[in-house]
Amino acid sequence: MTDNWGLIGHEWAVDMLRQHVANEMQRHAYLFTGPPGLGRRSLALAFARALNCPQPPAPGEYCNSCRDCRQIAAMQHPDLHIIQADQEGGTLKVEQIRELRKGVLLSPYQAKYRIVLLHRFQEANPSAANALLKTLEEAPSKVILLLTADNAEQLLPTIVSRCEVIRLRSLSIPRVKKLLVEKGADDAKAQLIASLSAGRPGYALRLLEDDSALEFRNEKLDEFEKLLAASRVERFSYAEKLAKEKEGFRETLILWLSLWRDVMMRVAGEDESIANFDRRELIENLANRLNLAEAKKLLYTAENGVGQLKRNVNARLLAEVLLLDWPRSE
Repeated sequence: MTDNWGLIGHEWAVDMLRQHVANEMQRHAYLFTGPPGLGRRSLALAFARALNCPQPPAPGEYCNSCRDCRQIAAMQHPDLHIIQADQEGGTLKVEQIRELRKGVLLSPYQAKYRIVLLHRFQEANPSAANALLKTLEEAPSKVILLLTADNAEQLLPTIVSRCEVIRLRSLSIPRVKKLLVEKGADDAKAQLIASLSAGRPGYALRLLEDDSALEFRNEKLDEFEKLLAASRVERFSYAEKLAKEKEGFRETLILWLSLWRDVMMRVAGEDESIANFDRRELIENLANRLNLAEAKKLLYTAENGVGQLKRNVNARLLAEVLLLDWPRSE
């Protein structure tokens, strides 16, 4: 096995988990926190391999070539259960936790431990979160629960207190850029993607490998700029179209949120923190027309919109309110 379990960054977390496995001190539940694209799931699956590899090359390592390692890496192991909402931004339901409870009480079928990965657990509805509490309290010794979430504060304190919390941090922009260059990106593209990723290597690699993701970003930021000059009627028309595809609406809103953050940072004089530096002229123009309170309000409105979409609000009304709050360029 390569150094650091073959992962990019998070060396301190790998070292700690490696020691847990080597000394057989693993906890019954872990919570991996950090923004999407940071490597939470990759770290959890590497930990699962280290726990279940029957022939580790060294204590706390895994071979990555045996049947157990290969099946866990492919997320197709009979003792690996992955529980998550149907789509990112969706809802993890109580029925999924109830179904899980039937399986976790059984002994592992093939490996040493039965692993349950509850991905993006901040998307669990209140009933599902409460149902998991009972599982956390009663999980057998051969069952290990691995939760991921954007941050611990989104979850019930009673769930967090029963987990070993691994708070993952973003990598430096230069480190992500170096990774992208090693993967074949030219210097300019690597710099842009590293900046857009905000130090999240998984997200950066997705942007590099999927041309459509960058094309979607460019399209939505172009539309953002056109909407600033659009009439009220044109904005209403765009809102109607945007609201028809909930997942596309959410992804668009996250991109616009990033741009409003850059505007706020520019108003505050934090030029070095701008992520969308290829849109510097647009950011500069908006920053020159807004004070800090106005920029913060637009940023908060976008952030709140992402949360409202998760609560199944009227998407068209939300889109209309968001767009009407924007300043209008001449």
